[in-house]
Amino acid sequence: MISYPSRHCTVELQALPSRIGQVRRIVSAQLRYWHLDALIDRASLGVTELLSNVHRHAQPDKTCTVEIELLLDRLTVSVRDHDPRMPVVDDAEPLATCGRGLAMVAAMSESWGVRPDGESGKVVWFTLPTTSAAVSPPSRPARRTVQEKPARRFAEVGHAADGLLPEHAPARSAVAG
Repeated sequence: MISYPSRHCTVELQALPSRIGQVRRIVSAQLRYWHLDALIDRASLGVTELLSNVHRHAQPDKTCTVEIELLLDRLTVSVRDHDPRMPVVDDAEPLATCGRGLAMVAAMSESWGVRPDGESGKVVWFTLPTTSAAVSPPSRPARRTVQEKPARRFAEVGHAADGLLPEHAPARSAVAG
């Protein structure tokens, strides 16, 4: 017997930059509804990278389907497109401005992969664990306590010997030269 049923959400879209933010908001809202708030950042990052790849590389069209599925202790996020070419993970050059998306997905997920989908298409997916230890935010180090000192009033800062405030001095630059 399954302790709770599968939960599923599907969004079909054109992978255009203007739509990627909408899908991130949909994924975030769905994860909040499922009480998986701790997974929102990683799921949003992963779906953004996968949709960006569809936008950049998919041919002949940019139509794709995003699916998120919660099954027992695992969230699976997948993006299905109509381009049969499989993605290649290469080491990006140090100064390259692209080419790290799938490496980021691999680093932040529990697992990821790609599989053919019919005769002309593929599905790229990643999983995130939903167990309480895996989704709870990392503990923050204890804050340092700062020794409190009484604040000086503004008028106390510029006391002159005769008790009068000094006249305004011309501004000076702190920049050498």
